[in-house]
Amino acid sequence: MSVRVRFAPSPTGYLHVGGARTALFNWLFARHHGGTFILRIEDTDLERSTEESVRAILESMEWLGLDWDEGPGKEGPHGPYFQTQRLELYQRYARELLQKGRAYHCYCTPEELEERRNAALARGEAPRYDGRCSRLTPQEAERLAAEGRRPVVRFRAAGQGRTVVQDLIRGKVTFENEVIDDFVILKADGVPTYNFAVVVDDALMEITHVIRGEDHLSNTPKQIQLYEALGFALPAFAHIPMILGPDRTRLSKRHGATSVTQYREAGYLPEAMVNYLALLGWSLNATDQIFSRQELIEHFSLERVSKNPAVFDPKKLQWMNGVYIRRTELDRLVDLALPHLARAGLVPAEPSPAQREYVRRVVASLQTRVRTLEELAELGRYFFQERVEYEEEALPYLAEEYVPRLLASLAERLARVEPFTAANVEAVFAAVQEETGLSAGQVIHPVRSAVTGRKVSPGIYEVLEILGRARTCQRLKEGAEAAKKLSAARR
Repeated sequence: MSVRVRFAPSPTGYLHVGGARTALFNWLFARHHGGTFILRIEDTDLERSTEESVRAILESMEWLGLDWDEGPGKEGPHGPYFQTQRLELYQRYARELLQKGRAYHCYCTPEELEERRNAALARGEAPRYDGRCSRLTPQEAERLAAEGRRPVVRFRAAGQGRTVVQDLIRGKVTFENEVIDDFVILKADGVPTYNFAVVVDDALMEITHVIRGEDHLSNTPKQIQLYEALGFALPAFAHIPMILGPDRTRLSKRHGATSVTQYREAGYLPEAMVNYLALLGWSLNATDQIFSRQELIEHFSLERVSKNPAVFDPKKLQWMNGVYIRRTELDRLVDLALPHLARAGLVPAEPSPAQREYVRRVVASLQTRVRTLEELAELGRYFFQERVEYEEEALPYLAEEYVPRLLASLAERLARVEPFTAANVEAVFAAVQEETGLSAGQVIHPVRSAVTGRKVSPGIYEVLEILGRARTCQRLKEGAEAAKKLSAARR
């Protein structure tokens, strides 16, 4: 059997990390088995679906590297791949169920249904459709239609017995049919409901494995009954665990960023996101955390997917992203960093070759120190700004009485250094320490504060070389003036 799986997002917003994890598991399963990965857009929520959301989903999938074999832009023999372009198919299979007696027209109005729902709740009963339209005579149906009522189509559920789901992750799950009422499969406007459309699509697209979140498990008995009523072969079902926030409640906006787009804009690398998402509910062993895409494909299996909820830990993702940043080839990292630097107003959108080379030196100095590209832009801000912004933690190093003279002296000495390299700068610092009796820290910390405005930076000699002679000396002079004011204020 050739494996065929699908990811079927609804384009009502950005791609959520939960959806991205579902897409990834399907993609890995298909690639592991040499199968087909299908992207289907379930856009039958006509009020909320937007073209912007479709673009955002496709861009997020492409950014993650989850290429699809059939779907938008890759038409195949089972298209179209937008549900709104498949309405005729759903209507055809609804007519088939009507002809078989497994479905019927329901003329109940929303107001009538709500009234009965409230009455059931008042009696302490679970609301469910009472099936009254299933017993209408042709004359009664004609009368209701003559009143201008537009009917929906309801599926005639089994009502008795049990529906068993043989889940590849959760094992055997049994549902009592009596709790499944006659549910709507086609709305009055001819648009299908989720449970009906997904069955028709999965069957016609020859999906062999339905891999999705466990929140869909409760829909599965309804879908199995539809498969059987339509004479479709059942796919294998696998319901993957939910993703929770650090407080072990369902992941939501209150936990911070939840869309793939947000993480991309914050400077996370796609390979880090893929690696981290793969570990949400799947593991190879207790120790390995870093996997290449090829290793994930090689080792992925549904047998290793956990039944337990997965906890999304932003700190762990940030750590993992830092690992990938350190491992990334420098020129690629520069390419990735440039849009973030441009968005921060630090470099032009289209830098010159000289500007790019300068960025390359800055990125190389910060590569081992940052966890995201956004953090790189923030921590490297002083490399690009004309004037230093002093952070509070750096000011104490400028407030000592000896600092103004030190900084002024260094500015004078460094102005004569040729060539202006880290090694030659270090030699000047060593000479100053020898002459003054100051420790390395007593020299380096004030200089760092003066030229970067920060308490922490890459190696100071490397920083000064990157900044260059003119900018370094100017900042030392400005730092000396700032130090005088701080020192006076302390007195």
